[in-house]
Amino acid sequence: MSNPTTAVPVSGQRPPTAAPASAGRPKATRNRAREWATRAPLLPALIFLIVVTQLPFVATLVISLFDWNSFRPDRRAFAGLDNYKTVLSDDSLRESIVTTVLLTASVVIVSVVLGLLLALLLDRKFRGRGLVRTMLIAPFLLVPVASALLWKHALYNPEYGLFNGVLNWLGGPQPEWLTDTPLIAVEASLIWQWTPFMMLILLAGLQSKPLDMVEAARLDGAGNWQIFRFLTLPHLRRYLELGTLLGSIYIVQNFDAVFTMTRGGLDTANLPYTIYETFYNAHEYGLASAAGVVVVIGTIIIATFALRVVSSLFREEASRA
Repeated sequence: MSNPTTAVPVSGQRPPTAAPASAGRPKATRNRAREWATRAPLLPALIFLIVVTQLPFVATLVISLFDWNSFRPDRRAFAGLDNYKTVLSDDSLRESIVTTVLLTASVVIVSVVLGLLLALLLDRKFRGRGLVRTMLIAPFLLVPVASALLWKHALYNPEYGLFNGVLNWLGGPQPEWLTDTPLIAVEASLIWQWTPFMMLILLAGLQSKPLDMVEAARLDGAGNWQIFRFLTLPHLRRYLELGTLLGSIYIVQNFDAVFTMTRGGLDTANLPYTIYETFYNAHEYGLASAAGVVVVIGTIIIATFALRVVSSLFREEASRA
């Protein structure tokens, strides 16, 4: 005897199936859950990044609002923006800001020009190009302190340095490089180190240049200078901007060369070195923190422009593809 409550499927009809568990949930909720499932593996890295970078910066920002000297811990008091006023009005700190600007501008400009010339050279095919490229990249791969020590002892030393040895062989003078021209000496070491970085960026730009436009220009009778001026240089504009901005971000924070070669003497102390002196020698924690915040704000401003240039480069490459 059949059970009267059992449903008998009608011919031509499928038996009803159970609805999925997520069918009753709104679509926005399902999308939100899917997004969190994709982002969840990144949360540990994000938390680590916040703990390592953002929390120390917040602590530095708080300390910069206090008049805090480690020799007088009982006199610590809230100072507001007085430390920032001191950073912008103190003669030594203002001189370090000017030195930082001069150092950064000169190194970036000369590195970009030399990097462009080297990139144009390596864009041509010749025997041994791979070896030459490797040798030109080598200075950028050196540790900054090792690079500064190399220039200080192997090149600038007045007794056994290479420069004075060559001048002595030619019968020339024997200058004290780090005493006579200290800022130029520091700039030369940084230019030697950062020119390969600019060269790599500009070489990548040259190799992405559309060759059909160059061939069409040559068929129309354009010379090498006209092709460089009206085709190559406009194409490299974004890459020049990117190299300039990235180089400025790194060089404005440079500490190794100044500390290793001159110890900040003879008007070579840039802002990072002055912060070091203020923090570790003068023990003015609040003033050093305020100067550090100024450096970070300036770096963020430069980095914002760099990110815009990078995003515009990606959009241009995507539009070509």
